[in-house]
Amino acid sequence: MTNITHHRGDLPADLDLGSVVAVDTEAMGLNPVRDALCVVQLSSGDGTAHVVQLGRDYDCPNLKALLGDTSTLKLFHFARFDFAMIRKWMGVDCAPIWCTKIASKLARTYTDAHGLKHVVKEIAGVDLSKTQQSSDWGAETLSDAQLAYAASDVLYLHAVKDGLESMLAREGRTALAQACFDFLPVRAALDLEGWENTDIFAHS
Repeated sequence: MTNITHHRGDLPADLDLGSVVAVDTEAMGLNPVRDALCVVQLSSGDGTAHVVQLGRDYDCPNLKALLGDTSTLKLFHFARFDFAMIRKWMGVDCAPIWCTKIASKLARTYTDAHGLKHVVKEIAGVDLSKTQQSSDWGAETLSDAQLAYAASDVLYLHAVKDGLESMLAREGRTALAQACFDFLPVRAALDLEGWENTDIFAHS
């Protein structure tokens, strides 16, 4: 049973999402410096997604407190982008982080299909629809299809994390994955400062 709760502006102050919360964002585009953050969606892995439609003033103290809480693990798919968006537009560093895309690339070396749709299909057995991916997330009113799409991006991340953790352990790459997660805030900072397309570790 899937439940979607739509919040305008902020989360309720008394909402408890547990110690591991799946997080995703929707924005006006894929450039975190230019394209405004519009939506943050969250789930505790219990079948309920909380979709927060943000105002452009980003006056959301409850959401900011949750994302900045260092005792809560934030679970993303492609955390590099979401971390940068949240830092740029909300002024929050949402560590600690666990990224299912990085984990997939380290553990599922038998494939080059590491998008959320492919990973969720293989590990959680759910076929996600991505038809609303490029819709107008800055609209005053979000459609039911947009809300369902936003929810689907976080509802299965806990199950995916469980599966990928087992694979990482089997391949002896758990510590390597954690080191990558720890580096993500630096990688996002480089993106925001203009080095998004530059490999600073390369020889030339």
